[in-house]
Amino acid sequence: MEILRRGEQGSMHRARQITPPPAAPGTVRSFADEFLAAAARHPDKIAVTDESGSLTWAEFAGLAARVARRLAEQGIGPGGFVGTLAENSARHLAVYCGTLIAGACIAPLPTSANPATLRQMRDNCGARLLFASPAFAETAAGLGAQVVPLAELDGWTAGAEPLDPVPVGGEDLFDLIYSSGTTGAPKGIEHDHLFRSRQFDRLLRWDMGPEAVTLVSTPLYSNTTLVAVLPTLVSGGSIVTMARFDCARFLELSQQHRVSHAMLVPVQYRRLMEHPGFDSYDLTSYRAKLSTSAPLSADLIARVQARWPGNLVAFYGMTEGGVSCVLDCDADPGKWDTAGRPAPGCDVRVIDDSGAELPPGVPGEVVARNGSMMAGYHLAPEKTAEVVWRSPEGLDFIRTGDIGRIDPDGYVRLSDRKKDMILTGGFNVYASDLEAVLMQHPEVSDAAVIAVPSADWGETPLALVVPRGGARASAEALRDWANARLGKVQRISAVEFRDSLPRSDIGKVLKRELRAPYWPAAGEADRAQPERTGG
Repeated sequence: MEILRRGEQGSMHRARQITPPPAAPGTVRSFADEFLAAAARHPDKIAVTDESGSLTWAEFAGLAARVARRLAEQGIGPGGFVGTLAENSARHLAVYCGTLIAGACIAPLPTSANPATLRQMRDNCGARLLFASPAFAETAAGLGAQVVPLAELDGWTAGAEPLDPVPVGGEDLFDLIYSSGTTGAPKGIEHDHLFRSRQFDRLLRWDMGPEAVTLVSTPLYSNTTLVAVLPTLVSGGSIVTMARFDCARFLELSQQHRVSHAMLVPVQYRRLMEHPGFDSYDLTSYRAKLSTSAPLSADLIARVQARWPGNLVAFYGMTEGGVSCVLDCDADPGKWDTAGRPAPGCDVRVIDDSGAELPPGVPGEVVARNGSMMAGYHLAPEKTAEVVWRSPEGLDFIRTGDIGRIDPDGYVRLSDRKKDMILTGGFNVYASDLEAVLMQHPEVSDAAVIAVPSADWGETPLALVVPRGGARASAEALRDWANARLGKVQRISAVEFRDSLPRSDIGKVLKRELRAPYWPAAGEADRAQPERTGG
């Protein structure tokens, strides 16, 4: 069948909703071309390893190119979308790469979402083919697409001739990453080839060359994961995948495969540091450990730096793009309490609630602009408009929803998410400040602070705490201990113990779930409006 051209399936090539800095002529890198060139350079080298075994670069790239041929035969190319619903695996990655060789857009759907939300995502992108692992085959069958079992991928591609890369432009869509849907209807975040190309260039500086071995333990549907996976693939490195994170298995794989790089989220670093066998593993092969999705505390950075070879690099960014700050922990030991400095080409500013720009040092909402900015939310221009701040010069910036300021050295210091800020008695209280104090208590393993209704103050802070094993402090004693270290307007009204805190697959605490029992549905929406419009 003829490959569908741009615009026939979902208007893949169209005017951007958000305008990034222009690309210099010839600077947009082709993932498919570089991926296949890497395979040609070292065909016998291991490309991907999962729990079922390993594929050489020749095997892996060949499988991806045959996937591309089968997609083309079904009329899926530029303008088309391919969905996946699966854990990390070599074959999941082959579908991802094969879709890009075919010139189509890949939409990895979050396995953590419920079936109704997944159906919304599938309907939004219109993917006709959905590749699913056995664990999600039944769910995939109800999403309105033709399902191709990943377990049968070798048979599905048997006899197909490898497809040469279909040419694409910088504004053609590369992937569609969906928000979790925990704060309303999921939004499809459009990344085009210009977005990803510029991201490759930034990440490759951390030694992600052909000798890199990157251990992947966060899901492929997360931009956190792709930030490390895609540069490794275009440079011809090797990927080791985990279907689900486990501390002991992560350490075993690191030692076994002489892993050089890993992208982890802060909660994973904390769990690894607390693992009793951590120091018994040989981790000397590591060159860089990467972190994103949430701030790393200075205390946690210190523990990782002291016990884990290789540099630790923390990124402050968003799936939507715009903001890109880097904290090089080796180079910036005195700035571990910051989100780092803006990366080259990133313009970070701070605005007040009216949208007026604030001077350095004054806290407000962080907005930013760089070369990697989403094209927009898929088929949702009104949602896109809500996250755009236009500067006095007429430039598009993306609103982060984070409260922060820029210090005299140019480092970004974050206070909290706007939507997590607690308005109590007319004062703004940042939940992250309270959580940082609670985490200093030796009997606290995890903590989250949320706003709950108060007849006296409108809102008041409630601490939800996971105690360490053998903890003896009562809730009242812990509250009093924290309040003795907090300001008068910051004081916690109560502490409640939990066995665990709900987290997303990339480790973010799901505060909407924590707040839900305390706020009627309408009340939660009402309290979120006045102060929390930028997230």
